[in-house]
Amino acid sequence: MNIVVIGSQWGDEGKGKLIDILSQNTDITARYQGGNNAGHTVIVDDKQYIFHLLPSAILHEGKVCVIGNGVVVDPKALLVEIEELAGKGIKVSAERLRISGLCHVVMPYHRILDGLRETKRKNKIGTTGRGIGPCYADKVTRCGIRVIDLLNPKMLKEKLADNLREKNEIFRKVYGRNDFRFRNIYQEYLAYGKALAPYVCDTAIYLNEAIDQKKSVLFEGAQGTFLDIDFGTYPFVTSSNSIVGGVCAGTGVPPTKIDKAIACVKAYTTRVGEGPFPTEFSTHLEDVIRQKGKEYGATTGRPRRCGWFDSLLVRYSVIINGISELAIMKLDVLDELKEIKICTAYKHKGKIYKTFPMDFEVISEAKPVYETMPGWCTPLTAIRKYGDLPKNARAYLERLEELLKVKVKYISIGSSRSAIIFR
Repeated sequence: MNIVVIGSQWGDEGKGKLIDILSQNTDITARYQGGNNAGHTVIVDDKQYIFHLLPSAILHEGKVCVIGNGVVVDPKALLVEIEELAGKGIKVSAERLRISGLCHVVMPYHRILDGLRETKRKNKIGTTGRGIGPCYADKVTRCGIRVIDLLNPKMLKEKLADNLREKNEIFRKVYGRNDFRFRNIYQEYLAYGKALAPYVCDTAIYLNEAIDQKKSVLFEGAQGTFLDIDFGTYPFVTSSNSIVGGVCAGTGVPPTKIDKAIACVKAYTTRVGEGPFPTEFSTHLEDVIRQKGKEYGATTGRPRRCGWFDSLLVRYSVIINGISELAIMKLDVLDELKEIKICTAYKHKGKIYKTFPMDFEVISEAKPVYETMPGWCTPLTAIRKYGDLPKNARAYLERLEELLKVKVKYISIGSSRSAIIFR
């Protein structure tokens, strides 16, 4: 079976843990979008692993990981990640990692431009500064450099020289910055090409042939549905399609070969950076939940904003992703709360919204309409059977099922790999 795991809020829903668990029974795990602006945290035997580009399935011996063409690759960051894993005793061989030659490459000028653009904006996006947006922009304007170009000195030379003619003029005239030197970048990226060459292949052919041979594929994205470039809370979004639809464009696997989509959601809501957040907590409660849930970005370390569960948000995600199962993560973070709220509607200028609105002004200014449920006020971490959960915890989960119109299959009640209930 070929499964997609989708973040159904603003990212950071705990996809890394769910993917780590599901990938144990999957032959191949494929990443289909984003770059090293995202992070998946996995804890195994009290050891913490943070992944930015590599699928976390690399922790499982004998499993193959694929970085699909929809991902933008910072080669330096990827090689550092491979090196760090080697230092922890996990060898990333060419048999276990395949990288699409069609991935676009994050260049030094992308990273610098990312930061400089923010300085010019009144309404800042809250970018991670990793160069992801400018890299995708070059892809769309057809001047990008791809991984396969790093393996061809002639092509790299031509493309880089052409790009620097344009980029250096922009940097000088718009930002008052010095030129990027061709020779330094050319030599650096040629070396990256040599280091990555053993991993590079046509991953679309590889994945489709594997599926035809009845091998199972788990597709993982970065970020979440509401950071999707089309369906997210634009412009406070990422630069790629993080929804299920992004899988096909980002891997070359057709929709007819995808069997199931699982929505990964927190038992509450978080987001990093700027942008609207109707159900955001008061400062005190936000601090409490942030500390208990360790809500800090895996990539940047930025504190995450926290709020109540937003059913309008997640129901919209369920619809556009064709979700068939829910994974509710971090339920244990709510253990000590006497009351728990669920947003069931928005109110704006006297109008009630029962579905997620398109108008940015409405999303930004709407007041949430809450339903309040009693908490369970008891620790959940040791529980392994759904029936053993406190009555109020089960009532909360079952109310989410009613609102979202999808069944809960997985319930995470702790950070370790084993702290999960399979329903």
